[in-house]
Amino acid sequence: MTMHRWLKRFSFASMIGMFLILLMGALVTKTESGAGCGDDWPLCNGKFIPAYTIESMIEYSHRFVVGIVSLILLATMILVFMYSKRKDARWYISGAMFFTMLQAVLGALAVIMPQSSLVMALHFGFSLLSFAFTLLLALVFTRFGESMQRSNGTTLTKGVRVAIWSVLVYCYVVVYLGAFVRHTESLGGCIGWPLCNGQVIPELTGATAIVFVHRVAAAILGITVLLLFLVIRTQARSDSSLYQATRLSLIFVVLQILSGGFVTLAIGYDVYLLASLLHTLIVSCLFAMLCYLSITSLQSAERSNVQAYAAPRLP
Repeated sequence: MTMHRWLKRFSFASMIGMFLILLMGALVTKTESGAGCGDDWPLCNGKFIPAYTIESMIEYSHRFVVGIVSLILLATMILVFMYSKRKDARWYISGAMFFTMLQAVLGALAVIMPQSSLVMALHFGFSLLSFAFTLLLALVFTRFGESMQRSNGTTLTKGVRVAIWSVLVYCYVVVYLGAFVRHTESLGGCIGWPLCNGQVIPELTGATAIVFVHRVAAAILGITVLLLFLVIRTQARSDSSLYQATRLSLIFVVLQILSGGFVTLAIGYDVYLLASLLHTLIVSCLFAMLCYLSITSLQSAERSNVQAYAAPRLP
């Protein structure tokens, strides 16, 4: 087996592992299993193998998977730095390792000492960044990796490139707001969907205000991604990576908004947990796709600069 195949296999294992960590973290929060191991870390209630309870097994399984994935990331990092000639691959694996360690430390601190909801929301945000980095790394070793390194002929204006990165940052803010809703247990503040408590604009207090702000932010994100798609389709070929990534981002943001409604309507029903995990899955795909779109847009910037430099100058 060539070293390229090992790199590809380990990078995909890292990506799948980080995706599993995301889902398991959401499962811990939604099932309120964070205290399943008491205030012990890395042990669970003082034991290496805890007594069986649903909460302790969910929490301890999450810790176990984080440990295994961290080892896979370490092995991937060694392989990338030793055998990959791509500088961007080294940045991606380094970013994934950094944010994985950061979210692990934050998770440990949350167990040992109480943390605010604002801080705990970052725990999911760091996990999401880790997943995005591992996805970008995995794509490096596929046919999509070429467009991340050099332009395929598409040239975007500077305004569009700035808009792409702005949407990515804003998406992260929306994700953080969603995590804040989860950690403050505010979801019940808005009954019904798309209206909130039967009103277009409800009384903005307490949990209702938190949920409503997240809903408005998500709606604005959907509108901005739609506008971005309409603009990019005029500047990029339909077979280009930029166009395909933007179209997928639009699909994911629509699904994300609908899944958010599904979560609200599922409160009190058996499908609530499934709906919550689906919501997490889709937002992870959306953010990762916007990351890929942003990285790819940089290559169109390089092409624009080359064209501007090479253009004949009038006397």
